[in-house]
Amino acid sequence: MTRPESASPERSAAEVVASLTVEQKAALTSGATFWTTKAIEDAGIPQILLTDGPHGVRKQRAGADNLGLTESIPATCFPPAVALGSSFDPALLERVGAALGEEAAALGVAVLLGPGINIKRSPLCGRNFEYLSEDPVVSGVLGAALVRGVQSQGVGASLKHFAANNQEADRMRVSADIDPRPLREIYLRGFQRVVTEAAPWTVMCSYNRLNGVFTSEHPWLLTDVLRGEWGFDGLVMSDWGAVNDRVEGLAAGLDLEMPSSEGRTDAQIVAAVRDGDLDERVLDQAAERVVVLVQRAERRSTPDGFDEQAHHDLAREAAGRSIVLLQNDGDLLPLSPGSSVAVIGAFADTPRYQGAGSSLINPTRLDRAVDAIVGYAGQDRTFFAAGFALTAVEPSEAARLRDEAAQLAGSTEVAVVFLGLPAELESEGFDRNDIELPPQQVELLRAVVAANPRTVVVLSNGGVVRLGDVVDLAPAVLEGWLLGQAGGTAVADVLYGEVNPSGRLAETIPLRLQDTPAHLDFPGEHGHVRYGEGLFVGYRWYDARDLPVQFPFGHGLSYTTFDYGNLTLAAEPDGIRVGLTVANTGGRAGREVVQVYTGRAHSSVARPPRELKGFALVDLAAGESREVEIQVRRDDLAHWDLRVDRWVLEGGDVAVEVGASSRDVRLAGSVTVVGDDVRMPLTLDSSIGEVLADPAAAALVTGALAQADGDRPEGRRAASEGAGAMFSDPALLKMMASAPIGRMVSFPGTGVTKEQVQGLLDQANAEYEATSADDRPAS
Repeated sequence: MTRPESASPERSAAEVVASLTVEQKAALTSGATFWTTKAIEDAGIPQILLTDGPHGVRKQRAGADNLGLTESIPATCFPPAVALGSSFDPALLERVGAALGEEAAALGVAVLLGPGINIKRSPLCGRNFEYLSEDPVVSGVLGAALVRGVQSQGVGASLKHFAANNQEADRMRVSADIDPRPLREIYLRGFQRVVTEAAPWTVMCSYNRLNGVFTSEHPWLLTDVLRGEWGFDGLVMSDWGAVNDRVEGLAAGLDLEMPSSEGRTDAQIVAAVRDGDLDERVLDQAAERVVVLVQRAERRSTPDGFDEQAHHDLAREAAGRSIVLLQNDGDLLPLSPGSSVAVIGAFADTPRYQGAGSSLINPTRLDRAVDAIVGYAGQDRTFFAAGFALTAVEPSEAARLRDEAAQLAGSTEVAVVFLGLPAELESEGFDRNDIELPPQQVELLRAVVAANPRTVVVLSNGGVVRLGDVVDLAPAVLEGWLLGQAGGTAVADVLYGEVNPSGRLAETIPLRLQDTPAHLDFPGEHGHVRYGEGLFVGYRWYDARDLPVQFPFGHGLSYTTFDYGNLTLAAEPDGIRVGLTVANTGGRAGREVVQVYTGRAHSSVARPPRELKGFALVDLAAGESREVEIQVRRDDLAHWDLRVDRWVLEGGDVAVEVGASSRDVRLAGSVTVVGDDVRMPLTLDSSIGEVLADPAAAALVTGALAQADGDRPEGRRAASEGAGAMFSDPALLKMMASAPIGRMVSFPGTGVTKEQVQGLLDQANAEYEATSADDRPAS
């Protein structure tokens, strides 16, 4: 088909938009239907199709309901983000992203709505299954990999939900009230990394307000930060129904409202332009971004289909790499294929493999764990009992199912019990009430373990659950999260050692809900949620308070063992180079996830004891060792300095810890980094300590005080010794260091006036400003 000239990529978006009327330009900036943008046929601009992700392509059939499952076209259901985050494997996630992009292209989809990289602030958030981690480095690295993969196929990604969408309660209105440092260092840092490293075609704003302003009309967020600081040149779209005021949103940097408003808000834009309330150039810019997106989509090739088997195999691989071996007392795992096994739990037969809501995928096929275990153990050695019902039943029926399962477990060599959260307990749209497993499942586990102590637990859950009873009862526990359509087979692969588990926790599993960082500030009240824990999110909180946890961030066991050694640290202009040797000291091949944390024992600002700054995957044969190098980026070492409102690297000694989790540190050292030069102008309100910390100012002020003291008659000198002593007596100086110098010199007997001290401070400030920029450390 010949493309109309005006839609040709060779014709610039500005030229296309210049040919449109105000009404046509306004129309371009909102949807035509639930899933498509508007076409302007006169200008040769076709519509494009957007559809839900992020772990599968959810293209709806014509006339289907928007949240239905059966009416969406079958697509591969890859493991959701809750599982993929535990892989710690950017190369794997890029391959998953490429497969998602290939399927989207084959189905005519121009933009896939994902990935979601919001921080897991509280384990109660109903949408945590769509998010990668409680840590911004993990979220940023893995999110960038997914975006690169999707867009390698000529399909746009939509990075979401920008920003601070960390709960479902009142999500359409609630204001996430966050101080500048945690906002920058925790909640925006991952977005910044994905935008600057992977250049997503689109960014999707969230529903909520940020510090009182809807993100859909937040000029600081959408324009100053996203475009001005980070250099984003793509399109900003709304989450579906997130627009509060269309004209305000357009002026703030929101380019595309989704879905269709049936022309109502288009008319508001036209009226605002006509009345002079909205600069038409703002509308032009948004329309141009829509045209650029359409042109990008038009350039992609459309494959005839995709290899369902290959994508199912990739989903199986990704699921296997995402499973976390939490506990393996007595090396119960891996299982021997010759052993008889009781497979217990409804989830083994009816898998819980994805979350509910807008990301619900209609899978191309679905593996059951019980079938996959039969493939390893044999039909005649595998026995199944449901153990519990997925829907409410009478107490007598629950007891019958439990007793039947316990009896079966007692007749086999090993029992594998599948426990987890039913779909109705966690979904987009509402938050969880607790982090408990259903009581009937815990009672089932007690009965099974009493009948057969050789019991393995496999968990299926989109958010963390309290595991105290589980780990006390069962010697081996696998955290399976939600593993997508091939998860059943992947679980069997790990149980029987075909895959050596290498997943690591991307979020802490606490002992109790009451221990969690946001417990007293979730989900807020009267339209506001205060992020009172500040920087101390996830493991940062538990480590700072020295709180015990069930399993720490980064934890995960293997069927082999690893030793670390030969740590080397080198400060470089772009960060810290960490070198070490990792050896596989066990009897089988395995993968280790080496984690690098940094901390500051002496810092001018509040900091957690340690923060993840880099990680690397190391695949080693039995007995093999390898040198590993991890680069900690200078950008990741910086903190947000409130005094100058920018990123600053604090100079001095940096503690570096290398280990297998945030609480399994194998190697530690220190390296000195050259920091950024941050000097605030000195004023009379500057403290005595701040003045004395500045060499030029200290020399001028102490010299002036000494001269004033020496010029006094002998009889009056004693009265002035208090001021001089303050600068020379360490104990007195420690007491007075925080006092503003302007107040202290106003005391009787100092011998100098405020005006004189101000002149000295001005002189020190001028000397600093006169210093050549070449002589200053880079800022």
